[in-house]
Amino acid sequence: MADTFDVIVIGGGPGGYNCAIRAAQLGMHVACVDKRGSLGGTCLNVGCIPSKALLHASELYHEVANGIAKVGVIARDVSFDLKAMMASKDSAVDGLTKGVRFLFKKHKIDEIIGTAKLTAPGRAIVALTDGGAEELQAKHIVIATGSEVMNLPGVDIDEKTVVSSTGALSLSKVPGHLLVVGGGYIGLEMGSVWRRLGAKVTVVEFLPRITPGLDGEIAKAFQRVLQKQGFEFKLGMKVTGAKKTVKGVEVSIEPAQGGAGESIACDVVLVSIGRRPYTDGLGLEAVGVKLDNRGRVITDENYRTNVLGIYAIGDVREGPMLAHKAEDEAAACAEIIAGHAGHVNYAVIPSVVYTTPEVASVGQTEEELKAAGIKYKVGKFPFTANARARVNQTTEGFVKIIADEKSDRVLGVHAIGPDVGNMIGEAAIAMEFGASAEDIARTCHAHPTLSEAFRQAAMDAEGWVMQA
Repeated sequence: MADTFDVIVIGGGPGGYNCAIRAAQLGMHVACVDKRGSLGGTCLNVGCIPSKALLHASELYHEVANGIAKVGVIARDVSFDLKAMMASKDSAVDGLTKGVRFLFKKHKIDEIIGTAKLTAPGRAIVALTDGGAEELQAKHIVIATGSEVMNLPGVDIDEKTVVSSTGALSLSKVPGHLLVVGGGYIGLEMGSVWRRLGAKVTVVEFLPRITPGLDGEIAKAFQRVLQKQGFEFKLGMKVTGAKKTVKGVEVSIEPAQGGAGESIACDVVLVSIGRRPYTDGLGLEAVGVKLDNRGRVITDENYRTNVLGIYAIGDVREGPMLAHKAEDEAAACAEIIAGHAGHVNYAVIPSVVYTTPEVASVGQTEEELKAAGIKYKVGKFPFTANARARVNQTTEGFVKIIADEKSDRVLGVHAIGPDVGNMIGEAAIAMEFGASAEDIARTCHAHPTLSEAFRQAAMDAEGWVMQA
């Protein structure tokens, strides 16, 4: 006889566990099925969190070894312990995954460790990791299985010399030469970690630019910064194969538009060309759930699929594959199931590249506004003119605010510079409340802070910037 719940959530990542928690808060009896055995999904286990641990540790090392002399602090014989860095990363991950499990117990959510498969609307069977199977039934089932690494034809990932982002988080030594396939957020972040620790880093990108989703002006500035840090870029190039050798890997590349190829010898290849929705083995086709041509589950604005009682959130449906987007959808979906009015404003989903300096963005880019025929105005402010950035000697970058030419409403905020990943939250709040550039320009900011650059950029959009 099947165990009965109000809601079954399949997947324990940021979308899944937050959906389970919110549904439980709203009085529903909830089960969450996850096959990993360690809650938190890709983000917490082998993605966002461990990568930030290594980014932080490598940044501290690099700053002490190369940067703090400029402020009068002398450090000699600076070195790093890679095993200790990895242990610190793993400890942080372990603590956070246990924290999610604690929240499940707090909210009386049934955690089921195994692989779920839909057998009919409202019914699923779970192949338990410890053996056996368990049948479940519920009026509502939420698919929150996230995404997985996208493979590159002709390149076999072994997580040793040819790695995905997962393998790049656990290399046993610093590679002499790391070749990153893909100029997106993940590849550039992991490239930054190993560059700071001494690796030569070459990025091969199919497109003629890096970070294609970013505002073009920001992307160009970002590439210049990374080149100053030692990154080498081969843009408009595609990887056609990777052959393992005694010394490492021989990678074949050629122009994306055709032409003579070349080969690059390296120690480790990181394949980071994107992710795809994880829907394999879920039984979606058998119960009639429709997918789009990119393998994503098709839903309406309320996250409902075409099959009554089955919903989808996070990376398995349309939209940016970001943990915080999945979290917002998680809460909204649970609220809709409970009969409330859940909602996500997709125009205000921020994104951050956690390199040094950071890159952050929310809203529309200049390119998108031009394509849409929307008239706009731009305000910019450089960190070289920001007092806190100057005393910290972190002056690389600028803040850019784009506002509607007539209404002055903020349409997009894009920045490269120190701590802009935190600053972008201020921009998102302003945009959520429909702020104008003048609203921001006339809002008092503490001095001296980095966030004053945000205010000054808004002033510039109004035509009266005072500090540049």
